[in-house]
Parts: sequence; structure tokens; C-alpha cells
Amino acid sequence: MTESGKVATVSLEGKTASLPVHSGTLGPDVLDIRKITAGLGVFTFDPGYGETASCTSKITFIDGDKGVLLHRGYPIAQLAEQATFTEVAYLLLNGELPTGTEHDGFVETLKSHTLLHEQIRNFFNGFRRDAHPMAILCGTVGALSAFYSDANDISNAASRNLSAMRLIAKLPTIAAWAYKYTQGEAFIYPRNDLTYAENFLSMMFAHPSEPYKINPILARAMDRILILHADHEQNASTSTVRMAGSTGANPFACVAAGIAALWGPAHGGANEAVLKMLAKIGSKENIPEFIAQVKDKNSGVRLMGFGHRVYKNFDPRAKIMQATCHEVLGELGIKDDPLLDLAVELEKIAIHDEYFVKRSLYPNVDFYSGIILKAMGIPTSMFTVLFALARTTGWISQWKEMIEEPGQRISRPRQLYTGSPERDFVPLAKRG
Repeated sequence: MTESGKVATVSLEGKTASLPVHSGTLGPDVLDIRKITAGLGVFTFDPGYGETASCTSKITFIDGDKGVLLHRGYPIAQLAEQATFTEVAYLLLNGELPTGTEHDGFVETLKSHTLLHEQIRNFFNGFRRDAHPMAILCGTVGALSAFYSDANDISNAASRNLSAMRLIAKLPTIAAWAYKYTQGEAFIYPRNDLTYAENFLSMMFAHPSEPYKINPILARAMDRILILHADHEQNASTSTVRMAGSTGANPFACVAAGIAALWGPAHGGANEAVLKMLAKIGSKENIPEFIAQVKDKNSGVRLMGFGHRVYKNFDPRAKIMQATCHEVLGELGIKDDPLLDLAVELEKIAIHDEYFVKRSLYPNVDFYSGIILKAMGIPTSMFTVLFALARTTGWISQWKEMIEEPGQRISRPRQLYTGSPERDFVPLAKRG
């Protein structure tokens, strides 16, 4: 962040405040309002913080109007098509792509932390068999701090880095075991001879009674899904991680808070909602009626998987996900998938129908990811868990950046109070 040299002068009832304007590397200039209360005696009102920068960050940049997503300056399409998830994880954490030697060392460190403490196995037995995997994930991640007390020393750089590696390494194990537990199947331990994505698939689908053969097409698809969901600027869950972290809470507690925020259907459940929508439509013959309902404001019917809070153009991740979807379905021999046929038809309509074009309702990353995961045999209850698995890298990178920022302060939003004015207490006996 640099001073642009520009200053905005704001006046109110005879008072004047001079507010500096800052410039980032990319994106619009930002008005610094930190002195507006002292200068004018007022503060700003911005529900949802949609127009407010809550921090400075060097990790991810989004230009929603142009459909741009950069991680440390690298376009998401280049990373998803040419890099591995572990390369992207290193990039998010450290700011630069790793050399071959750095990457090998990073991967080896991750492999040394994939195992869970054996006592953590007992945690799973405390959950009902029909517990949602996100409940298991959230509770177990939060409990990791009981096993790693050194994580509380957030002022120590070595401790922060160790916590980051533990989280990235152990999330696939916890996620896969959450699935196995709900299925009543044996837990599968991590394998150090596999890649990050391959290891997760192995823990999800392997059985002790027979070997599990890794399909390279499916493993690459999983790797891409993880890359495409690794970080996405200051979204609800990332902001939650930062806000929790600003209090000095340990990183396991902060990531558990992020998992809880992601669990909300408005944030992490969009790809599951796409499948439910397609199932409800049923067939291509029913699409015109469904589209008519979507256009009717009084119907309450929404077109899921289209449009985005940030992107006002194409979601740059969607095209990669679409191509991956065709690769997976082709590999699995799924040629006449009714859900894919519906998805393709809906995409054509959204791209060409004036109603959707005017509203920038283009397909987003969730539109095809649910179809891919379903084809791979992953149940809908695990969709948000996978999102959390991928986003943990972004969360812990954002957490580290915040903790290491000079002058970091506890988050403390203001409010516009609309309740009762001050009044005197009336004793119970006199209240009638």
C-alpha cells in the first residue's frame, strides 16, 4: 500500500476531515477513513463490508468486472493447468513458486505430518454415525490445539510455520476419516508414496481388504479442484479466520472458525445446491418452465451455480472446471449423463438469454464442480468438506500474513444502533 498523493476532503456541519487515498499494486484506489470519526464525529455504515477493505494483503487479487483471479500475481488458469496443489500451497504461504529442491522439501515436510495422534481416533467415536462430516471436521480441527500446545506461541515464526504445515497435512486425513466414520468403514492411513490429491482419494476409497488403484485422470481432477478453491481473497470464511486470529487465538481454533463459516449454505454449499436444482428440473424438456420461474420475481426460484458476489463477468475458474468435468466423465465412460445434459443446456441459455446477460449471471466454479464430485463417487455431504480441505491453505496463509503484519490490531467493527434510547429500570413489582 502506498500513498497516491491524493486526498479526499469531507465536510459535515462545519467540520472538515482530510482523508488520504492509498494505491495498491492492482485495483482501484482506496479511501483511508481511519480518521473520519476524529475529524467529523461520525463513522461509516457498510453492511457486509462490501465496500470496505478490512486489511492489506499480498496473497490474492480479484477483478470481478474483468473476471480476473491472481494468486501472488499468477493467473488462476495458469496455476490450475500447469502447477500442482502443493506448488500452489507453497506459493500462497511463501509468496513465490518453489524451486525443485524447495518443493521436494515442502512435500516431504507435509508427508511427515499427515498422521493423526492415535488418541484423535477416539474423537470420532463421540459423534453419531449420521453426524454431518462438517460437524466432525470442525470439532476435530478445533481440538488439534489440545495436542499441539506449541501452536499457542503465535509470536514465534517457527511455531507459526509448523502449525501451517500440520494443518495442510492433516486436513485430508481428518476429512477422509470423517467420511469413513459416517460410512462405518475402516480408517485408511496416509501413504507417503502418493501425491497430496492421490493420498486423499486413497484414504477416501481404499479398503484394507483390497488394494486401491489410483486413476491419474481423477487424481489430476481432484488436484485442480483443490487449486481452484485454495484462496479467494477476503470472503466470509477467510474474514472469519482473520477476525478470530486478531484476538491471538491459536491457528487451529481460527481455522475451525473458518470451517464453521464455510458450512453456511450461502458460502460453501453452492455446488450441492446445483445438483439439487438439476435433480428438481429432471429433464431438458422442463428447462423452459424452470427458466420462466427463475425470471418471475415472485416465484422464489433461483438459478444456482450462476453469478457471483464478486465476479460481474465469467468466473475465471468455471472454464477450467468445465473442461475438467468433461475429462472426468469421459474417463469414467459417462456419456449420457442427464445432469451434464441439463448443465450444458442451462449454460447455453445463460450465455445467450438477454435476461441473464444483462444481470451477468454467468456460470461460476460451483456449476460444474458438483457434477465432477458426484461422478467421482463423493457424496454431497462431503462437498463442503472438500471445499474446506482446499481453502485451509488460503486460510492459514491469510492468518500468517495478518499475524506478521506490523501494528496488527484486534478486529472491532462498529454498529449503527437502532434500539431503545436510554431509559430507567422499573422494579418487577411496579410493572403490573
